[in-house]
Amino acid sequence: MDFSSRTGRRLGTAGSMLGLVAMGGVLAWAPPAAAEPNDAVAPELKSFYQQKISWKPCEIGEGEEGTEAEDLECSRITVPMDYANPKGEKIRVAISRRKATDEENRRGILLLNPGGPGGPGLEMPAYLGDQKIGEVYDLIGFDPRGVGQSTNLNCSAPDPADYDLPSRPTDAELHNFAETARSEEQGCNRFGGSLRPHISTANTARDMDVIRGVLGEEKTNFLGYSYGTYLGAVYGSLFPGQLDRSVLDSSMNPDLIWRDDFLETSKTFTENVERFSGWAADNDDKLGLGADAKAVRGLIEDLAQQLHEEPVDGFGRSEFDAFVGALSRWQGEWTMLAEILTKLRDGVPLDEDDEEPDADAQADAEDAAEAAGLVATKTREELVNGTYSTVLCEADWPTDLNVYYRDMRDYRENHPYGWGVSVAAPNPCTFLSYERPEKLVDVKRDGYPTGVVVQGEYDPQAPYEAGPAMAKRLRNSLIIVEDDGHHGYYGGEDYACVTEQIDDYLIDGILPGSTTTCPGVPRADVDADAPDADEPLTEQTQDMLDAQEQEALPAA
Repeated sequence: MDFSSRTGRRLGTAGSMLGLVAMGGVLAWAPPAAAEPNDAVAPELKSFYQQKISWKPCEIGEGEEGTEAEDLECSRITVPMDYANPKGEKIRVAISRRKATDEENRRGILLLNPGGPGGPGLEMPAYLGDQKIGEVYDLIGFDPRGVGQSTNLNCSAPDPADYDLPSRPTDAELHNFAETARSEEQGCNRFGGSLRPHISTANTARDMDVIRGVLGEEKTNFLGYSYGTYLGAVYGSLFPGQLDRSVLDSSMNPDLIWRDDFLETSKTFTENVERFSGWAADNDDKLGLGADAKAVRGLIEDLAQQLHEEPVDGFGRSEFDAFVGALSRWQGEWTMLAEILTKLRDGVPLDEDDEEPDADAQADAEDAAEAAGLVATKTREELVNGTYSTVLCEADWPTDLNVYYRDMRDYRENHPYGWGVSVAAPNPCTFLSYERPEKLVDVKRDGYPTGVVVQGEYDPQAPYEAGPAMAKRLRNSLIIVEDDGHHGYYGGEDYACVTEQIDDYLIDGILPGSTTTCPGVPRADVDADAPDADEPLTEQTQDMLDAQEQEALPAA
């Protein structure tokens, strides 16, 4: 997980204790009794906070792919499915722990979340275990309710072949997006059961506090990425007395939950295409893609239209739009994007070295896959995890399809790259089939120490304005990573500036300035890595093409 100057210190809150009583010429001082970790817990929830757990080596993954994670131990705890009815149904939440290596200087637990919504987090302590925070914190990971080794929320998946969902749909195709979303909601309504209304950010935050209590800690510290930033902010709003230090890396915008936040992502993809176009124009003598940014954008649009009319080896306009958006955010890899554009313009095959698959073997494989698919559809519906889409339904979504169609028309013209029109399209929440049990939590910081927000200037998954908005709402310090489109900075080998400042804060309590900056990854060096249109597509670029097909939606 890839995740400037320090100008401030967090002042300690402990003052001088003046309750000294003179007794016979001797000063006698009685310290206040230490608070028990679960003193403030409602009586009906105490049994959850007081449950005993046993640790065992973690098995990460399933079946033959399952592996035992070194230095990581796992357990599962019981939590209420509905915190408003703790005597009702119960579910399981899987947790993991990597103990602090410097026990003498241990300062508690650091709860970790990778984002999502619904990203599994059991492995996070292993990912971050080699960071300095692993010396003084027990790193705690968990699979949020609904996913991974916790109680799962599964839904029936719509058949992807039912509707064509292009990156630049015609007016007649807009309806396809609505019907796909409707089908997804119907599938969750059939299979989601009584669990689905209780999959929410607020309930995951409540589970986090049970984790804290079960581990016997008076307070928790928190490090969250992407959606995990919103989760951390909600936790602090619900449990301000139980949160100490907190880092929100690549923040959600607390003022735009959820659809309005989505709409900002494709605008940022467009910004990144504009950044790339300006860079390519500045290097036109070496790249030859256009003398100014407008000319480079014109070339990109010409290629998109060509691929729409005549796809190349299955690489059509929709794939092109997604890829251009994805690669334009990584300024260190812009020579790769330039290489692709050059090849497409000059009619050079993208992957000359690939051998043609054996036709008979390919036909056999296709027949077997089709047979297996027919058997599967006869016996059961294909299930997919529904946590992501369900968490999004905790907020209101428009029910008027014309609102979506209006925005989609705008985005197909002005913001087709990356996730493009998909962020403006109808969502399963548009057709919500259950009543929300509670409103969104009012995000605020009232009763816990100042935290830190980290934000990339051109991150499309967490658009820049979200960072200042979250920092303002919580009155937190803000670290801005300049001229960079990455997502998740702490612990990344290219972002030592961020990691150093966060380590200072989490370990020693030293805050960065109220607003500071760190450098992003340098823009690609054309002289060091000039594209060569006569060479086949590199394996690395092909990997990025393949990865783009798997890239998650916003907030992942």
